Amino acid sequence: MAKDIPVSQKYYDPEIECMPRPELEALQLQRLKDMVAYAYDNTVYYKRAFDEAGVTPDDIRTLDDIAKFPFIDKKTERETQHVGSFFGEMCSVPEEEVIFMATSSGSTGVPTVSPFTQEDFDLWQDTEARLFWQAGMRPNDRYVHALNFALYVGGPDVIGAQRLGALAIWVGAVPSDRLLFVLKQYQPTVIWTSPSYAWHLGEVAKEKGYDPRTDFNIHTIIVAGEAGGSIPSTRESIENLWGAKVVDFYGLSDIYGACAAACEAHDGLHIVEDQILVETVDPTTGEVLAPGETGELVYTTLMKKARPMIRFRTGDIGYVSTEPCECGRTLARIHITGRKDEMFIVSAVNVFPTDIEYVVRGLDGLTGEYSIRVYEQDFTCKYEVSVERALGSDEPYDEVAKRTMAAIKAHVGVRPQKVIVYDAGKLGTSSEHKASRFIDERGCQ
Repeated sequence: MAKDIPVSQKYYDPEIECMPRPELEALQLQRLKDMVAYAYDNTVYYKRAFDEAGVTPDDIRTLDDIAKFPFIDKKTERETQHVGSFFGEMCSVPEEEVIFMATSSGSTGVPTVSPFTQEDFDLWQDTEARLFWQAGMRPNDRYVHALNFALYVGGPDVIGAQRLGALAIWVGAVPSDRLLFVLKQYQPTVIWTSPSYAWHLGEVAKEKGYDPRTDFNIHTIIVAGEAGGSIPSTRESIENLWGAKVVDFYGLSDIYGACAAACEAHDGLHIVEDQILVETVDPTTGEVLAPGETGELVYTTLMKKARPMIRFRTGDIGYVSTEPCECGRTLARIHITGRKDEMFIVSAVNVFPTDIEYVVRGLDGLTGEYSIRVYEQDFTCKYEVSVERALGSDEPYDEVAKRTMAAIKAHVGVRPQKVIVYDAGKLGTSSEHKASRFIDERGCQ
């Protein structure tokens, strides 16, 4: 049921979103104690893992005490799911109490299954409604949910828009022509898709004779699934193409469809700290890092019951800001700079695909499409970048390559071995939904 909130109200849940940090941390501590005890008492896995690590729920006296407990990761999920029961050893409830399941894409291995009880599901959609409101959605909006519904954890988030009171149009992952028909025929005001597809769809619209800025009625584009929404050059390119603001969301199949979202400050993504405890750790040693230091983000669920996630290593590299945000929210912000499994090191410099995207999307004379190939040569890591020159451009290919290489060198610190230039639309990375741009050909990683 939609909450009765004045349209002019800035915060969906001001008590939570603007809670003084000492109060927020006290709330987190109580929920952490309860969740760790619940996981220990109700799951085969956590009982075994905590016993083997020599820790008990009573060891949680402060938030920092979570560092005493063992990590989990995707490997843990894969090894324990379907063991002993359908949902496996990390699940805390019988299958009869699970009313929904999502799965990961399986892009890094066997898909992992994420179960939800009815209580989990309702809490999740309340959370989505809060983040939609933060993005600027209101009950008088028409919302197009252009995400995959097939097992994808972002699919049910459309219910969060309905809970907020918006008109929800359940489109899903359809061909561009069909989606453009919906945008033209029904004139929705908000859409959610991936950054690469938002760009691709705008370009297809122009090819079909539409002006995305005037022929449609979109004022907000929510993006997720890729890093682009938090890369200023990518975000601004999409905003200029559509004449709409872009708001980045972040979610995990292991937890919720969206766990964090940008605000109007565009200075990181506010994470729902009332439900998720976030840590940053050294990717190699696992040592806990201070707020502001860059490392691997680790999450502990504080409310989700069907499968508690205690110290889940996400593989996402970034840092956490806890200082006040200009939007007035006190919830911490996560800043994701890349994926641990996509980082590569060239001449002792750590490089992330997001570094390359930042440059390519900000250069004039390029379409913004790109791909990166990483390989080994003479026992040394090398990389090359492919780009497209803008439609109608007659700038010589070697000149495009030269200035692109110089811009990458200036921003990243190490130049690619080469920059390959294609004509617009010929690179093959534009996607009907989520683009794959990183090709890793290293023999060992």
